[in-house]
Amino acid sequence: MEQLNWQKSSFSSDQANCVEIASAGELVYIRESDDPTTIVTTTPTKLAAWLHSAKAGEFDHFIEA
Repeated sequence: MEQLNWQKSSFSSDQANCVEIASAGELVYIRESDDPTTIVTTTPTKLAAWLHSAKAGEFDHFIEA
């Protein structure tokens, strides 16, 4: 997995609160920089659906105010 071209989110902080994403073949990989051994694997289509839902606020109830 280290050979992948990991990209950090522009919303990442200096305290290792970074979300990183990479792709290879037909899969997309997502991880946290402070725990790079835990990786979520998905497809571009499923990631796009999740992002669309997140942008629409469907997961806002998980965020503490």
